[in-house]
Amino acid sequence: MSRKKDIHFEISERKVLLRILDLLMIILGLYFLQNSFDYNYLTIEKDNIVAIIVLAIYITVFGTIFEIYDLQKSSKLDVTFRNIVLTASTTVLFYLLTPVLTPFLPEQRLQIFYFYLIIITMIFIWRWAYVAFVSAPRFYKKVLLVGEISNIESVIKPLNQTDPNYKIVGFINCELETESQIKFKGLREFQPEELMDVIRTEKISEILVATHNSETITSEIYHNLITLLDQGFIIREYTQVFEEITYRVPIQFVGKDFYKYFPFSRSNQNTLYLTFQRAFDILLSIIGIIIGLCILPFVFLGNLIANRGPLFYFQERVGQNGNLFQIVKLRSMIVNAEAGGVKWAQKNDVRVTKFGVFLRRSRLDEFPQFINVLKGNMSIIGPRPERPFFVNELSRIIPFYETRHIVKPGLTGWAQVNTRYGSSVDDSLTKLQYDLYYIKHRSVFLDLNIVVKTLSTILYYRGQ
Repeated sequence: MSRKKDIHFEISERKVLLRILDLLMIILGLYFLQNSFDYNYLTIEKDNIVAIIVLAIYITVFGTIFEIYDLQKSSKLDVTFRNIVLTASTTVLFYLLTPVLTPFLPEQRLQIFYFYLIIITMIFIWRWAYVAFVSAPRFYKKVLLVGEISNIESVIKPLNQTDPNYKIVGFINCELETESQIKFKGLREFQPEELMDVIRTEKISEILVATHNSETITSEIYHNLITLLDQGFIIREYTQVFEEITYRVPIQFVGKDFYKYFPFSRSNQNTLYLTFQRAFDILLSIIGIIIGLCILPFVFLGNLIANRGPLFYFQERVGQNGNLFQIVKLRSMIVNAEAGGVKWAQKNDVRVTKFGVFLRRSRLDEFPQFINVLKGNMSIIGPRPERPFFVNELSRIIPFYETRHIVKPGLTGWAQVNTRYGSSVDDSLTKLQYDLYYIKHRSVFLDLNIVVKTLSTILYYRGQ
């Protein structure tokens, strides 16, 4: 089947494009500024190469924290503008506070305003162009789904929520017809014999095969897929695409061949990585304990006034390899909060005191856990430790739940920076998918990514 190949951008390509064009637009703006106005604070020349690199680093780091590289948010201009202003404001502030690496303050303070304004203006111009052109329907990746109707909703929902440019235009039911055929109304259905015509008329870029059992694929669909594959058409398996787009492991599709889905990261046995991680844990936990001791008198006073009762509370949690340990936190709930039995923590939980709400939102209640990190019960980064009661319950319901215990639990983790506070079995399933992705792809780069995203999570009060 000969057809004209449509242009579309993968997730990784769009994220790289956003970052590179942000920096190029800022450089272009500064070049315009120095040649059109009385401006000489940061000019584009060889002598300022270090200062330009520092600016690029600040923009990249703070842009990540304030989510200007989030693809969902980048497709909305109002949200994008707010995040650009926050990024530019923080970047300029830190830029002015590092005069050893950056230019000294100019005599005319108005030049700082020009510098600040050009960053916002140039990034926003590029983001307007991104929304108008790159995020336009003409660049969507149009996908045809081949799978079982029982799986359709669990397939399309997470993909649509994660990548606005990945458009599943319809599906073909690969199961043989039965007397009580199930119908799915949330997506256009095509008949198996229409497969070739649909690819041509809908300008399909990719076929996504999502089935628990390949034996359910009819011989007609199978032969058409083989023909397309021979012609170089892209045919991909759902779990691969799901993991690539959502950064989660789709354990609901994992069966007896589970070993195919868990080629865990070499970092889990890499002595150099583990040594570096432990050194990082010790350093950060010492810093965290020192900061915690400095704020402890103020927390004690607030607890005395608005949260009467013990300052700390201890609770049993499941750690690495299923070993139990006592986690320590600042108490944020009323005394005897679980007198009526163990319960899920809920959003706006009535058991949380007014001062406890402040402790949770500011994450101050987590500071004592640096003691657990220093003792080696926990790490800075890893799956959050859960209580034995919930581990026992969830292990019976969710497959591979206890797999998350092959690494140390953490203060923060991939699930914490990507999803909300877990308050149900469904939430726990989503968190497990993220945790298994972390264990599978664990690396220094992913750890640094989590650290940066944790700052964003705290700033936007997520994960409460």
